[in-house]
Amino acid sequence: MGKAMRLYWGYIAVAALIVAWTQQWALPIVAALSIAVFAYASFQVPVWCGAVNRDGRTYCRNNAYGVLMGCRNRQHRWQKLKMIVLRSKVGDVSRAVFPTAKEKFNAFLAVAGLLSAIAAVIVPVFTGD
Repeated sequence: MGKAMRLYWGYIAVAALIVAWTQQWALPIVAALSIAVFAYASFQVPVWCGAVNRDGRTYCRNNAYGVLMGCRNRQHRWQKLKMIVLRSKVGDVSRAVFPTAKEKFNAFLAVAGLLSAIAAVIVPVFTGD
């Protein structure tokens, strides 16, 4: 149970974030949960690596942590992040960073967490809270 909780705690944070927005919890709590969801999906969720192998046609299927991080191979560790910044081909980026539906879902969680954190900071400015 401890290993599963350590690997998948972010999904509990996602559920808590949804409850926090629907129940209108305090905005600092919403912001903290949003940042936790973003960090979990970007750097800790268990996924496939997806970095381009040396042959240039296949993608790494080793286990990795986080949508933006690579596997244990030194060359793969920052290759996906570098691909997003340098972007040679959009198709290569999408296949490398989002090879399966699980990675696409986790990327959606990362973007949603980031947007939620931004909204939690901006909402008080416009509402005067």
